This record gives sequence, structure tokens and C-alpha cells, in this order.
Amino acid sequence: MRYYYEKPAIYLSLYGKLYNCRHPVYDRCTLFQIGDKGLAVIQQRFNPEGKFTWWSEVDPWLTDDLYLNPNFKDYFDKRAKICADGLYPTVTIRQIMWALKMKPIQKEQWETVFDRREI
Repeated sequence: MRYYYEKPAIYLSLYGKLYNCRHPVYDRCTLFQIGDKGLAVIQQRFNPEGKFTWWSEVDPWLTDDLYLNPNFKDYFDKRAKICADGLYPTVTIRQIMWALKMKPIQKEQWETVFDRREI
């Protein structure tokens, strides 16, 4: 039995788009947009040579599974808002996967978390 979400051998990335912005935490994210509302999703990355982390867009093999999840629309309607100052509400990949009742991606030793709902 799998305990974590595993990367599929074949995938498409039709939903979500790369969005560049001036957020205090990240410069790039995956943006899901329906009408005027949007929801930004970020994933943490790690550079083993420099031993530092940063937040950026979600792996492309996750975007369609998030968007096509039966619970996505309800979650989107609760969290998404209209763009304000070039920024949309933001969630981490773990927050949205837990909310959609998906198996999460495996947690790495170097990962950090946000201690509040709004990022």
C-alpha cells in the first residue's frame, strides 16, 4: 500500500499556470484561476550544494490531479479571491493535498511549514 503520492510515469499538465509575482515568500507559483478569482499554490525546494530552501511553483505532474480532484472546486470557492496588488491567496502543496484528502507527497527532512492559514 502506498502511503505517499507517487509521481506517475506519464502525465500531462493542462491545468494551472506559472505565475510570476512579488510576494514576500516566493517569486513564482502555480496559479489556478476560475473567472476573476485565483488561488496560488507553492512547493518548497532545496539546493543541496548551498543548503538553502525556497518556495516556487508546484511540480507539473501534480497540477492536473489537484484540479481534477472532486473536492477542488469547493476548496477553491472557499479560499480563492480576486487579485489584490498582484497577489492571490496562497496555499502550500501540503495544505491543499490534505484539504482535498489526497495522499501527500513524501515529507523531506529539510521542509518547513507555515504556522498559520494565510501565507
